[in-house]
Amino acid sequence: MVTLSSLQAEEQRRIVAACFARTGLTMEQLWLRYFALGGDVSEVELEAFLQGMFPLPRIQRDMVAHAVNERLDEISGARRAPYSRDTGEDTRPRGPLAALVELLDGARRVAPERLPEVVAAAGRALDLRIAVYLADYDQHRLVPFPEPSPGRAPLAIESSVAGQAYRQAGTLLTEDSAGPRLWTTLLDGDERVGVLEVEAGANTDLNDPALRTQCRWLASLSGHLIAAAMRYGDGLDLTRRRRRRGPVAELLWQHLPPLTAATRDVVVAGGVEPAYDVRGVTFDYALSETTAWLAIFDAGRDTESSGLAVSAALAAYRSARREGQGLRGQESSVDKALSTHFGLGTSVRGTLAEVDLARGDLRHLEAGGEAPLVLVSGHGPTTVDSARRSPFGAGTPGRVSATRLQPGDLVVLHTEGLSDARSADGARFSLAGSLDANAGHVPPEIARRVLQAAKSHCHNTFTHDAGLLLAHWPGTP
Repeated sequence: MVTLSSLQAEEQRRIVAACFARTGLTMEQLWLRYFALGGDVSEVELEAFLQGMFPLPRIQRDMVAHAVNERLDEISGARRAPYSRDTGEDTRPRGPLAALVELLDGARRVAPERLPEVVAAAGRALDLRIAVYLADYDQHRLVPFPEPSPGRAPLAIESSVAGQAYRQAGTLLTEDSAGPRLWTTLLDGDERVGVLEVEAGANTDLNDPALRTQCRWLASLSGHLIAAAMRYGDGLDLTRRRRRRGPVAELLWQHLPPLTAATRDVVVAGGVEPAYDVRGVTFDYALSETTAWLAIFDAGRDTESSGLAVSAALAAYRSARREGQGLRGQESSVDKALSTHFGLGTSVRGTLAEVDLARGDLRHLEAGGEAPLVLVSGHGPTTVDSARRSPFGAGTPGRVSATRLQPGDLVVLHTEGLSDARSADGARFSLAGSLDANAGHVPPEIARRVLQAAKSHCHNTFTHDAGLLLAHWPGTP
């Protein structure tokens, strides 16, 4: 059956083709202009469209029309090609490029609380309705932002379609009585920030692979902007936190690096518990083209100075690492900072490590900390050989140990508070078992699942702070 919309599309195509004939452009020149606007069909398909042999979605037709009109504007007096919208409606270019430009322009100098409106406006360039959900710091729920949002409630990460998209760091389509909707993960680089809920108008197909790709672009750029805005405003942060944080926990969270980061040669992910009451644990990492540097520190949670001591250890480690010093220099810097500022009575346990990304050589040094685990695909985790020295602050040099990784290995740094989390009957949490059970997931999801399992095991009553840092080495391509 021929519909009114198909007749309108054919009439638009006919006039666009006629206008193109007056531009003096070659097909290649037209395609280049169309592609610069965000068009995603090939030159052959574009030529077939103009000849009436290949249909295009409305957004793509309008980008062709705009490419033609840009040329006609250069030839004053020429009749313009029509857009698919009614006269008087917005005739600005639509599509992925317009959406990304809308997002960048709208986010400039905007208050953090207004970012959902900016994201929604960018979605309209793709004929989409978009809502923002942010993951809480427990990574237990996805919370609509702004909150409250009419018609939208928090969604469980473990049991919702939105949560499944978040867990997989991907995109999923769902169908319900309200119609189809797309859930795509908000990413700041490789760190999961939340999800976007995407709904489409009657003329837009959410099953279109090109549209899904464009939604991922939008979610990635939105994630970057949201993460950047968290550094200069509290509105986004307040949505993500479900409980109050004390001053020490606030300090330690501000010192943490992003919970996930990646290059082509390594993926790192980590976390701390209890999320709202951490008092003496932190971790850090740095990635380069050749090396991944890893560190985890534990000052305990029983003294008032724990948070300051572990922060001093972290700062000394970063300073030495950024000066290009190796494990020995980093060890000496942390020892000196603690003994100088806190005296001989203060100590911090920890592990320093570095991975040669070309060869897979793991070098590590334990100062009263837990020896690293290596999770080998299909064989479960094993503890690497190490020689523990006394904690940082005592000034006693330790021995640097070495291990050769195999492609696909996962290096696991952790604190005693994780492996020593206990149930009500005193049973210890099986870190090795939990790592093995979740080995098939991506590193940030492994970290989330292991910490959630430990929290469930001890009913969220950690006697010591739990810290976890993972590094996945895929091997040299």
